[in-house]
Amino acid sequence: MTDQAVDTGGVRLSEDTTPEGQFLGRARELKELRADIERAGLDTIAGRKAPRARVLLIAGKPGSGRSALAEELVRQVADRYDAGVFRARLSEPDGTPVPTERTARELLTALELPTPAGASEDDLSDILRAALTGRRALLLLDDAADAEQVDALLPDSPDCLVVAVSGGPLTGIADVRPCTLGGLDTKSALELLTRYTGAVRITVDPVAAEGLVEVCRYQPAALTLAGGWLAARPQAAVADLAKHLHAESDEGAPLNRVFRLVYGSLPSPAARILRLLSLAPAGLVDPQTASALAGCSVGGARTTLDDFVAAGLLRALDSPLPQYEVPGCLQPLLHALAEAQDRPAELQLARARMLERTVRLLQSCRAITETDSPQAREKLLGTPSALRFPTPRAAADWLRVRRPALLASARLAVADGELDTLARRLMSQLVRAMVAHVGTQAAAPELYGIHRLVLDVAERRNLPREQAAALLNLADLDAQTGRTTEALARYRAALDAGREANDPYATGRAMESVGGAHQELGDHDRAADWFGRALAQRQARDERVDAARLYGRIGAAHTYAGRYGEALRNWRAAVAGHRKNGDVAAQARALSELARVQEYAGRPEESLATCHEAVEWARRAEDVRLQAALQLRLADTLERLGDPASAALHRGTAERMLGEELLEGDSAPESLESASEPLEQDANACEIRSASAED
Repeated sequence: MTDQAVDTGGVRLSEDTTPEGQFLGRARELKELRADIERAGLDTIAGRKAPRARVLLIAGKPGSGRSALAEELVRQVADRYDAGVFRARLSEPDGTPVPTERTARELLTALELPTPAGASEDDLSDILRAALTGRRALLLLDDAADAEQVDALLPDSPDCLVVAVSGGPLTGIADVRPCTLGGLDTKSALELLTRYTGAVRITVDPVAAEGLVEVCRYQPAALTLAGGWLAARPQAAVADLAKHLHAESDEGAPLNRVFRLVYGSLPSPAARILRLLSLAPAGLVDPQTASALAGCSVGGARTTLDDFVAAGLLRALDSPLPQYEVPGCLQPLLHALAEAQDRPAELQLARARMLERTVRLLQSCRAITETDSPQAREKLLGTPSALRFPTPRAAADWLRVRRPALLASARLAVADGELDTLARRLMSQLVRAMVAHVGTQAAAPELYGIHRLVLDVAERRNLPREQAAALLNLADLDAQTGRTTEALARYRAALDAGREANDPYATGRAMESVGGAHQELGDHDRAADWFGRALAQRQARDERVDAARLYGRIGAAHTYAGRYGEALRNWRAAVAGHRKNGDVAAQARALSELARVQEYAGRPEESLATCHEAVEWARRAEDVRLQAALQLRLADTLERLGDPASAALHRGTAERMLGEELLEGDSAPESLESASEPLEQDANACEIRSASAED
């Protein structure tokens, strides 16, 4: 192959070079790839409309510049796709395929579309295809492990383009257009070296330079490392490096040989840090991560990371915060070095330091949002300055930038299985930080995945208390996304785990949630029964606030079932309970529901009197919305009693309270008591009951 290319965007240039752009060569490949976009496919030739997006495949070994070529192609044709460019990496740094569910969710998030928490892989793929229908979008799928990964994400729209990057063919995808990469041609390889060394060192000994690129087999990654080695040694001749490489063993790929030389020239502390970077989650590194892994200062870690970038060993990312990426072609080499030169106990200790640092950063990230808490402020002041954020905005930015690495940390910690206590603390703080900065609803898809990890650890370690909490959290998210049957099964499992742990909180909430699921499914008899069981436990523990609320839920279940006598009895008990507890707002809502049931039961005069009482209590509670809703209910009742003039007065009062727009929408929730239930669920849906008291 001729006209090869390489991306050198993440490398510092020598002072005496003149950068002419970030991309080299590949003119022929780019021309052919652009032509493939326009070329008629098999369906078009056969007279049929193409059913799916055109797929271009760029295949090559790691380090061949395949991703750089894909990015350059995308840059050149992006203006043809007005819906935008969307990127996803389909393999982890260690080569493990990324689940399609996670990739589809990331693409939907990039499309600024909601992703239901806990949705299956097939459902998310269908949502993604539907979202791309009728759009001209460009998908760049990097590091595809197999054809199935790409096929699951292909849009059913011929106006879309998919550029896939892989190490080999994607057998099974119809009409794919492959472009196989080899090494660089001599001209491009020499130009790449020139960007590091300057023109003089190449022109004074062109034979040695050509010999060097030949030893590197014209591979971009190997040449990048060679260029970094020369740039760090201005007095060294190109021939010196060529001799060093010739003296190396001929075993292994050219990249391995150059890497061994570069690694061997590093000082011992830097070499140790480089090896430990193989433990970085998702291959993403920042100064805090490197500092924790190596046990050095944050400033020293950042200096070392910048040196690695200059040497071609790391890639600096375009990020508002200092962040780096371990090149995929170097990941297995670093992992092998760490396994060979570091004892397992040392690697485990490095992992533990990294997780502990992440936990403390997440604690600080969350604590800075708790400005009203003296305890949080005191704890934050006791945190080392290197682990504190100056403002809530800075903490939110850090959480946003580091979110992929944080989620990967949780997955890796759980998969490791040797640091489960740290893993549990990490997930607890990650959930709390995300809820504090992002919100429960916006973070629900990520929270669902974290709760599943918590459940895995709880089952592995036989921790029924945490198992119950994780099941409750997952069930709440299932219920919020309409998967009520799945939620019911998890609530029942949480009840069993809570009983095993002798946890009254978990058992009480699970019983109440089982009742709520039955009510959502229309089984009001079972709902009332389960609410009654939960009520009995609350009463036995003298939990009066919860008992009063449960009386209301039982009353609502009987109301839906048409048993108005039982409903009235329970709503009266709810009113009495809220009155004893001194909860004026809850008492007003319960009175409102009592009035509604009285109206259903054919007792309009009693309903009218109860409504007036509810209005008075709502006024004392300063709940304007509830007052307006009750005024409208009074108006409806008065109309049924044949008093339209009084009804008009009450409607006017409601209008003055909330304005015209309230009357244009729904007059009031059907059940004001039940309207508060989602708020209570949200309060619990993000809780991980950590065994660590300090968290």
